[in-house]
Amino acid sequence: MLRTHTCGELRSGHLGQEVALCGWVDRVRDHKGVIFVDLRDRWGRTQVVVGPDSPAAVLAAARAVRPEWVLRIRGSVGARPAGTTNPKLATGEIEVVCRDLDVLNEAETPVFQPGATELPGEEVRLQHRWIDLRRPAMQDNMFLRSRMVKIMRDHFDALGFIDVETPMLGRSTPEGARDYLVPSRLDHGSFFALPQSPQLYKQLLMMAGFDRYVQVAKCFRDEDLRADRQPEFTQLDVEMSFVEADDVMGVIEGLVQRTAREILGIEVPLPLPRLSWDEAMERFGHDAPDLRYGLEIVDLTAIAGESDFRVFRGAVEGGGRVRGLRVPGAAARFSRKDLDDLTAIAVEGGAKGLVWLKVEADGSFSGPVAKNLVAVADGLTKKLGCAPGDLALIVADSFDVTCKALHMLRKRLGATLGLYDPNAMHFSWVVDFPMFARDSESGGWASMHHPFTAPRPADLHLLQSDPAACRAVAYDLVINGSEAGGGTIRIHDGATQEKVFELLGITPEVARERFGFLLDALRSGAPPHGGIALGIDRWVMLFAKLDSIRDVIAFPKTQKASDLMTGAPSPVETKQLVELGVRVVVPPPKPA
Repeated sequence: MLRTHTCGELRSGHLGQEVALCGWVDRVRDHKGVIFVDLRDRWGRTQVVVGPDSPAAVLAAARAVRPEWVLRIRGSVGARPAGTTNPKLATGEIEVVCRDLDVLNEAETPVFQPGATELPGEEVRLQHRWIDLRRPAMQDNMFLRSRMVKIMRDHFDALGFIDVETPMLGRSTPEGARDYLVPSRLDHGSFFALPQSPQLYKQLLMMAGFDRYVQVAKCFRDEDLRADRQPEFTQLDVEMSFVEADDVMGVIEGLVQRTAREILGIEVPLPLPRLSWDEAMERFGHDAPDLRYGLEIVDLTAIAGESDFRVFRGAVEGGGRVRGLRVPGAAARFSRKDLDDLTAIAVEGGAKGLVWLKVEADGSFSGPVAKNLVAVADGLTKKLGCAPGDLALIVADSFDVTCKALHMLRKRLGATLGLYDPNAMHFSWVVDFPMFARDSESGGWASMHHPFTAPRPADLHLLQSDPAACRAVAYDLVINGSEAGGGTIRIHDGATQEKVFELLGITPEVARERFGFLLDALRSGAPPHGGIALGIDRWVMLFAKLDSIRDVIAFPKTQKASDLMTGAPSPVETKQLVELGVRVVVPPPKPA
């Protein structure tokens, strides 16, 4: 070994020992001929001292070193002089008096210093990710991720789950997000698909009798990206046989409690609170509500329909809804510009505008449309629970638009008004999702989760008579307003699966061609089963209190699904395309 200890290991108990350390130069300081080198590795930092009495070669080498050079030093552990200890460092009571210094590798001046307080933009850091990953903050994120994954593995191992790897090259079943396709060299014109999830494989494992399966699975989705999404991501994939929804949720609640205790030192009471999908949408406008604060949405449709304000009346007469929320004590805090900004957020959410009302000292409303609402002012005040000094925000439109607009407003207000402790963690379930939703393009039915989700037994008859009213045995785990996992009980009989395929517009011929293996397996003795997938990247991001999922992935992609460090995706040689039987068609650029 080139080293005897790491740069974060030495303590006062090592005084007098001869040691060898390896690492990167973090800082170099020359104080009147005494050179101090802070040597850094993933374990920490150690101060190395080269004094005037050091060998001439060592002194010359120390004067030459620069930040990010890679060194090996040998010397003896000594105590730092009184008044020079550094309580911020685990090694802050000692230093290593250097008697031998080897330069293992020089380094060009980096684009940015890993220890700098001011960092360049994310694009620069992604281009030089290996430098960015030297930063202690980034390494802490990776260590946290590793620790959380180990907790997950230990939790499921103790419960008798078997870890099974499923294929990365599978069949394209275009449902939901777009697949990443891999051309076959041996079968021109045919393609593998990278898995969006191991969904069908893990169901087949239940039919094979494995009973309890778990996998840390790499998944791929060719979809538009956000700060909390990546084209390739990692999920904790779980499936169980002979279970109901409560059984699956109970296993995950145990994991939530254990992870929160071991990572954050907090105790999460169980069972976690549950909201139905209908309740979540009515009260918060979103199926993954942030429950760390209030600002609940109130339905004002009945009262607004009696007003003379044509915007309200028009929405109600058109079958829409009038809904709003009260912001306690906020009337004086929002200028006209602030209110214009809130209006812009509502418009971004699809609304035609935003009605805002300030509650004056006498209880009356003030605002651009207040005079149009005099007749219903008392009713609105009572329904919203308004008091003097409050601000009321109201949207009139379709149910979906009011949900989106008010959710976006609620989210912005929660952050800007500091309505919650940013260090708080809130875990909950949203259950009883609709089985189906109308596809915006085709107008037909689409699965809210996936086509293999079981309907509630009481709703089975609605598959053909009233699909919109059919509820699924589905459950999403929500952490601080982010979906952190989603699961369902699966269909375990072929007849029901075929009915769902038919409702989704998948003909028997197409179903047989795409999913024949699944239908055959369902007829081979399939147990009742269900599971869940937890987004590991998102869990780590939320537990680390970070805003971007890219900060917890070692080598992430940008929002345009590109790797700035390696330049992927990139063109390939014509020879490779010929071998694969692939011809590239580049569409003409869109007109400006």
